[in-house]
Amino acid sequence: MPGLLAAAEQHLRIGAPADLADAVTRSHLDDGRCVGWYGPQTPGWRVAIDAERTDAPVPPALARRFGAGDFWARWTRAECCCKLADVPVAAWWRRHGLGAPADGSAVWRTLRLADLVVTVGFASNGRGAATNGPPR
Repeated sequence: MPGLLAAAEQHLRIGAPADLADAVTRSHLDDGRCVGWYGPQTPGWRVAIDAERTDAPVPPALARRFGAGDFWARWTRAECCCKLADVPVAAWWRRHGLGAPADGSAVWRTLRLADLVVTVGFASNGRGAATNGPPR
């Protein structure tokens, strides 16, 4: 898994949703684009991605609640955790805010790609939320 995360840029594509329909998993952006994961199958692991535009304004209510510093990186990590744990984001916020608990049940990487911040996360098929990742 560390090798896939280290080379994540090689497995991500940005384009129109119709052009990325064959991606393993996708994240849709507010400007109509999509980011798709094209990494190899990883038996025993689930993968999730989340992406946001780096220049998107942080919604004021969320900035007040969670702070604006490094917001989109924290947001995409929390969204990956939610996707991997199959937990609604509002439920995640109540328990973790925009953080990721440190129980080690998954790995993730947050990176910049073009004008985007993207988090890629992996969790074992038999375990809970994505919670811990390598340094960014």
